[in-house]
Amino acid sequence: MGSVQLEAVRLTKRFGDHTAVEGLSFTARQGEVMGLLGSNGAGKTTAIRLLTTVLTPTSGEFSVAGVPWTRPSEIRRRVGVLPESTGYPGHQTGMEYLRYHARLFGLSRPDAARAAARLLTEVGLNERASSRISTYSRGMRQRLGIARALVNDPAVVFLDEPTLGLDPAGQRQVLAIVREIAVRRGVTVVLSTHALPEVEEVCTSVLILHKGVIVAAGTVGDVTRAVVTLRYAQMRVPVELTDRAREALAGVAGLTVEPMDERPDILRMSVEGKPVTSDAGMNRPLQAVLSAGVPVLAFEVEGARLSDAFLAMTGECAR
Repeated sequence: MGSVQLEAVRLTKRFGDHTAVEGLSFTARQGEVMGLLGSNGAGKTTAIRLLTTVLTPTSGEFSVAGVPWTRPSEIRRRVGVLPESTGYPGHQTGMEYLRYHARLFGLSRPDAARAAARLLTEVGLNERASSRISTYSRGMRQRLGIARALVNDPAVVFLDEPTLGLDPAGQRQVLAIVREIAVRRGVTVVLSTHALPEVEEVCTSVLILHKGVIVAAGTVGDVTRAVVTLRYAQMRVPVELTDRAREALAGVAGLTVEPMDERPDILRMSVEGKPVTSDAGMNRPLQAVLSAGVPVLAFEVEGARLSDAFLAMTGECAR
């Protein structure tokens, strides 16, 4: 990872007696894709509005590409934003739309045209450059919105629910563009989303917000490993030796074996709050069954996922 491009220190925003975000402190580096997670009302949108200078902090501070929050006009030139709800002028073509926004950032007419053509190619819309936006699908509009967020060659891009309402193919296209932005351009991407599988797929780090406070931060692996949760394993043994395997497993302290009526040859086991791959986890039952002379035909471990971490840390479900 490169240098720090986004930093917040005890960032807080209050609206009267209501505290929307409180004490946010984190850093994001060049080329990083940071997932911003939280249920509705957790403070994600407020955090984005603060970091893009739409709102002024009540207290705390932040910087973008080394520019302090006290110089908002400079920060706006260094960030790109795709809001959750964006309107598009249906009468314009994709080329006209991007060319207009490039001109707003001070590019000459020839440079604006070149930038628009390059960005349309980058998001896979070059063949529809001359089509009116009113004819674009939702997925195409989202990709156009990402192109607009890149028109000023930003250091940090904020994408608020970019795949919301898209079909699986559209989601894949958008996530591929997100990866490309971070890897090829070296841009820091803040991806605000409810879709936890997206974070697991593309994000290099994650922040989980709950009631305006960061409850977890780090890599996806770090966050999921920090959760004490039930871990499961499935063991398949010869069906005629199932009883012998169960007897062997009965001697393993703290182990629960759940019946699977539809598959009597499969034993589903859990150990509460212990890593499944440690000696205190699933290695002991595996050794117990083998020592009893029962061959193990298959053994699969199901570890904690980001959804487990989210639920444990917020007490709420996310899709």
